[in-house]
Amino acid sequence: MSKPSLILIGAGGHARSCIDVIEQQGQFHIAGLVGLVEQKHATQLGYSVIASDDELPSLVNTYSYALITVGQIKSADQRMRLFQKVRQLGFSLPVIISPTAHVSRHASIDSGTIVMHGAIVNAGAKVGSNCIVNSRALIEHDTIVEDHCHIATGAILNGDVSLGAGSFIGSGSAIKQGVKIGARCLVGMGVTVRHDLSDFAHFMGHDKA
Repeated sequence: MSKPSLILIGAGGHARSCIDVIEQQGQFHIAGLVGLVEQKHATQLGYSVIASDDELPSLVNTYSYALITVGQIKSADQRMRLFQKVRQLGFSLPVIISPTAHVSRHASIDSGTIVMHGAIVNAGAKVGSNCIVNSRALIEHDTIVEDHCHIATGAILNGDVSLGAGSFIGSGSAIKQGVKIGARCLVGMGVTVRHDLSDFAHFMGHDKA
């Protein structure tokens, strides 16, 4: 039985990491990537950029599945815009989980989220739609991650943490148990967050939090 075809929306560095996870998972055939107009006909790891964003309405007639593979650091806006667009067009957005990740059967992961190599999502955790749980990230028990978040490489969200929609947690950062971080926050690389952060906060470790 042939694998369903999947198109990747985004053709940069993060897409390469996603390709590796999708290949290892083995549930989908990557039909190609969608990128900028100037990226058309380029390749990423042997897969062609088959279209630009403007051509998505025609692609839904051929492909049922899509995944947002644009990266996210400073802002979730582009990933959010693309996610909403492809969902409105009628694409299905699967959950992609690396075979080297551990997602508890007592956790939940929503549509369009990718859990990358070596990541752990523990019991009672809830991860929303269109999130990136990057390599070796840890989301502990009963933590809630809302839609459009990026938990970067090696970041640790301890138990009962709450992370608002569109937020970014930098590589190697640690969030203390029970801390609540608002929407659209940015936490820098390698910092420890011990107290709550309000919406739109940027915490780079220079002040006390």
